[in-house]
Amino acid sequence: MSSRIPGFYRLPPEARLSALEDAMGVDLESFRRDALDIATANTMVENVIGTFGLPNAVAINLLVNGRDVVVPMVVEEPSVVAAVSNMARLTRIAGGIHVEADDSVMTGQVQVICAGDPMVAAERLRAELEQLRVLAHGVHPRLEARGGGLRGMEVRTVLYDEPGQAQETFVVLHFHLDCVDAMGANMVNTIAERLAPTVERITGERVGLRILSNLADKRLARARVVLRPEHMDHGDLNGEEVIQGIAAAYRFAYADPYRAATHNKGIMNGVDAVAIATGNDWRAIEAGAHAWAARDGQYRSLSRWVIEDGALHGSVELPLQVGTVGGPIRVHPTVRSNMRLMGVTRARELGGLMAAVGLAQNLGALRALATEGIQQGHMRMHARSVAATAGATPEQVPVLAARLHDAQDFSVETARRLLSEL
Repeated sequence: MSSRIPGFYRLPPEARLSALEDAMGVDLESFRRDALDIATANTMVENVIGTFGLPNAVAINLLVNGRDVVVPMVVEEPSVVAAVSNMARLTRIAGGIHVEADDSVMTGQVQVICAGDPMVAAERLRAELEQLRVLAHGVHPRLEARGGGLRGMEVRTVLYDEPGQAQETFVVLHFHLDCVDAMGANMVNTIAERLAPTVERITGERVGLRILSNLADKRLARARVVLRPEHMDHGDLNGEEVIQGIAAAYRFAYADPYRAATHNKGIMNGVDAVAIATGNDWRAIEAGAHAWAARDGQYRSLSRWVIEDGALHGSVELPLQVGTVGGPIRVHPTVRSNMRLMGVTRARELGGLMAAVGLAQNLGALRALATEGIQQGHMRMHARSVAATAGATPEQVPVLAARLHDAQDFSVETARRLLSEL
């Protein structure tokens, strides 16, 4: 099996499917049918009136922890999939991307709203943590049988001190649950509800919110790559100039929240596309990632690119609360096919692959910024959408897109004029 499929992007969709089947040894017949029927959609959410399609693409060329992998991506933005595939081809020359992920530990919160002294309520809870642990342990016996379950508890105090408003101190019980291969929201919320009456009895105070936190800081995924200057030659620029430019762009993102927001958006272009393709909650992932980026009090880059011993060292670390069981993964036919295509069954493995895709996408964006500029490559891919908007047939789109790129004019008016000349 190999994810390196030369000329893949030039093939029509049916030929791509056949090439993937040959290269990866999987049956992709399900992709030749409609993705989601109305009856299945109606079981997933409320008030269904139809379904909404997005492109289901694949990033190829990825070598992750020494394993060839094809990663499905659902995304509407041009150049995202191309950037990941191109950077994957580049990184495999350097041995590929290396990943790791923590256990699937999620955090639940039980908030205590104190009429009396919050410090007294906090001490009462700390004195009874063992009782609360025993209660939590009995909630999900099947999860514990699979190796998951409670991994810890602590009591925190949180100060509300918004300017112009009266200060208030909350007491919060945190518990940490290893959800194994599930995202775990329902599991965590069930335990929080089970603990709430006992927390009220112990503290003598009223429980407020009881729900999971999407800042999954005990469920981090990491990816890293090392690139020599000779890997990074680009046109008239030598590799040394390119890696210096990438490192400089990273330092800007580390120092400036305005730059960091766009920098991290590029990382999440890759991460979110895989999350959607695999039926995971990309909104929860986004919330956790951006909260993690601001963990030291300033919003910073999720990735890091530095030059050490003459080589470019790239890494990314972010919370990835993903599952490979339950929810849409069980009922959505295309999600099931995408999971089979990746050959992934464990949540930690999926988290690692998503981090690798995010790092590759980030590398592609920074390399473009350090060389030709982001607009040049992006508009080359965007030209296809402009051509379609102008009324080109599927057969005319690549020809018209090439003419738009040659003219360096990507307006719909120009596309219509050139289309009339074809």
